[in-house]
Amino acid sequence: MRIVRNLAAVAAFAAVVVGGAVLAAPAASAASLPSACNLIVTQTKEASTSVNLRSGPGTSYTSLGILATGVGFTEYCTKDYAWSYGKVTSGANKGKTGWVKYSLLNPVES
Repeated sequence: MRIVRNLAAVAAFAAVVVGGAVLAAPAASAASLPSACNLIVTQTKEASTSVNLRSGPGTSYTSLGILATGVGFTEYCTKDYAWSYGKVTSGANKGKTGWVKYSLLNPVES
């Protein structure tokens, strides 16, 4: 009986540890970021003008939509400070992820 109780305690402890790790996981882990990312940073930004959300870091990649001026964007990483990868947080493309020209995003003051 003592062995069963100890096994139950170990299982409960493991569930708490694993569950806590899942709850503490960041929104975008390094493992889920595109390989083009070479600087990982999380920052809230907004479009300074109308800008394309692209499938990759460059104008040759497909446009996934247009972000209007002031649309929110959470930046997860950059490629050479030229392109930012992240998630749209407001506007018509809310929830989409993609690449935006770095110079066309402004940091949001908190």
